[in-house]
Amino acid sequence: MVKTLLLLSLLFIACPIFAQQEENKTFFTDALSLHLPKYKIKSENAYSHRDYAEGVRLFDSLVDYGLNGSYMNDFRFNKLNSKEVSLYDFKKPVYLITYASWCVSTEGEVPAINELANKYSEEIDFVILFWDDQKTTKQMAKSYNKNINVVYVNELNNRDAHVVSQLKHSLGLPTTFLINKDKQILDIRRGVMHSINKSFEESFDLNYNSMYDAIANHLLGDKKYNTNQETVAIN
Repeated sequence: MVKTLLLLSLLFIACPIFAQQEENKTFFTDALSLHLPKYKIKSENAYSHRDYAEGVRLFDSLVDYGLNGSYMNDFRFNKLNSKEVSLYDFKKPVYLITYASWCVSTEGEVPAINELANKYSEEIDFVILFWDDQKTTKQMAKSYNKNINVVYVNELNNRDAHVVSQLKHSLGLPTTFLINKDKQILDIRRGVMHSINKSFEESFDLNYNSMYDAIANHLLGDKKYNTNQETVAIN
């Protein structure tokens, strides 16, 4: 009886603490609502004047001071078999790329992420989110290996406009989210862009280098990796 009362007392003490911790979290959607309007005004002004360097600086500032540290909402997607899956179903740190079939990837991008997924799928959940219908996504998924989770949201059928507005229309495509196992956002990055005259080897190296830098510095945690065997980008 005494043990039971003690256990109940501990539970009553712990529950408010856990609830308070949850209340203290800033979620991605809240952070966007707070910081995105000013960013959009300044960003549109920068790009209208073709000040691309300022546009990049504004995006980095939004990420560093407004979005990093917030917690990703439990967005829901569809798997290739049309069954629903939520972001919180992935229990490892998540490397999430939001994409669409009309995005033009650089030549080395898909081979680079395939190779990294082969190496680190035990430590990281690699997720590619397409804003397309099931048929198109299945076709696009053929380029990715089995260690990459390809999911989709069909904007025409999607009942949750919240997902579309927050993940697609807010930051553009493609965008990479680096999320730890507690679903806290550690960084948000744009994809690699380069001139069309790069060889496949150069394109692959640029993409691999950038992706590995993100993975090694944010998602591998305490895992020891050998920088002599990998190329790490210097941002």
